[in-house]
Amino acid sequence: MSEATQHDDAQQEEQVVEQGVHNFSAKDEWVKPEDPQLQERLEWFKDQKLGFMMHWGTYSQLGVVESWALSDEDAEWSRDGIDWDVDGEELKQQYFDLNKTFNPVRFQPDVWADLAAEGGFKYLIFTTKHHDGFCMWDTKTTDYKSTGADTPFHSHKYADICKHLFDAFRDKGLAIATYFSKADWHTPFYWAPNMERGNKTWRGPSYNPKEHPELWEKFVQFTHEQIMELLTKYGRIDVLWLDAGWVREGSRVWQDIRLGEVVDRAREQQPWLLSADRTVGGPYENIITPEQTIPEGPMDVPWESCITMGTSFSFRYEDKYKPTRQLVHILLEVVAKGGNLALNVGPQPDGRLPEGAIVRMKEMGAWMKTYGEAVYGTRICAPYFTKQCAFTRKGDTVYCSYLYPSDNTPVKENVFIPYTDTVGKVELVGTNEMLEFNRVEDGVSITLPLSALGDKAPIAHVFRITA
Repeated sequence: MSEATQHDDAQQEEQVVEQGVHNFSAKDEWVKPEDPQLQERLEWFKDQKLGFMMHWGTYSQLGVVESWALSDEDAEWSRDGIDWDVDGEELKQQYFDLNKTFNPVRFQPDVWADLAAEGGFKYLIFTTKHHDGFCMWDTKTTDYKSTGADTPFHSHKYADICKHLFDAFRDKGLAIATYFSKADWHTPFYWAPNMERGNKTWRGPSYNPKEHPELWEKFVQFTHEQIMELLTKYGRIDVLWLDAGWVREGSRVWQDIRLGEVVDRAREQQPWLLSADRTVGGPYENIITPEQTIPEGPMDVPWESCITMGTSFSFRYEDKYKPTRQLVHILLEVVAKGGNLALNVGPQPDGRLPEGAIVRMKEMGAWMKTYGEAVYGTRICAPYFTKQCAFTRKGDTVYCSYLYPSDNTPVKENVFIPYTDTVGKVELVGTNEMLEFNRVEDGVSITLPLSALGDKAPIAHVFRITA
């Protein structure tokens, strides 16, 4: 490979992941599945709107970013929170040894599932394995797992975390997405010792797979076996949600794990399975996954913004959680632009959800119980999102959510919405009151009832519009 080519590939790699946040594929890279069942499942996915994402692993004990501190190449940003006196090699050993203290004895999967259902979430995205390689299920491929003998939690009744969590969420009617990192920084088949990179770690393998094909094939088989365990022994899985987009054929270093081969095998048993091979594009990225961002405009392909409830995907001590008003506004913007929101909460080391997150989940659930008809099962509708208004459509009904930025925002009797199609009737969702309205230039002026003119601005007024 020429020096110029290496430089170009390195730049491409940085675009894929910067400070642990992934870019997202352009919508013209999305490939519509040929299988009618997968097309049908994508429409199902678009109906769900709100997913509950969870990053949980041994790293939660430290309250630092998941996995990334292990990569020397990413040290500048990922080790910001590492404030104890330790060098890079000692840090890696301390991190990999965290399995020896992982003991979340207050983990109650049924409680998590109850809270998610109450919060209005429709599916779970759970980190079965992050880049650090620690497995949250009873895999036969490694002892580096929640059921491993070195892990104190291994004797607990919920030690096979994925099994009990997936069962609990399914029992509440939520679908399951398995978050799985294609990279594995613990297995010697990926970060192999005594290779050309020495101790210097980066997010890719410690060797060139084309120069060591036998070692790479061991990694491919290891990865396939893990994926097949999750997709054949853990009940119905709706989405295979794949992280580590640099593990691909066109990466800085060639890393073809023959993903299509294992997904096709899994679909022989679970033909409804959607695949989210994020940032890669092509036939196995059925869902595009922006991270910590929302696209500028609407996208008419299946997509899902992964956004944290606090400041971090993993648990952080004394994290600051976004206000419920902001979270609902984020959801409404995402849905108005045609996407789903995967809202992330990082569980505590002891197995509980943080109190701040629980409060917001309950408050979001209460809001969705009243106004969810403007969210679930909807599709995009012009003018989509206009900072103050979020538009959605369900059949012949159009919804406009009129957003109030704060409690102190003035609530005016007459509300202007920039909707120019035919309007025959306007109702206020939550009360079903019929509202007076007038057609004005570039939109509609709606008169709110006195009951809607309180001292404190609501999160939004939601209008149901029919022709």
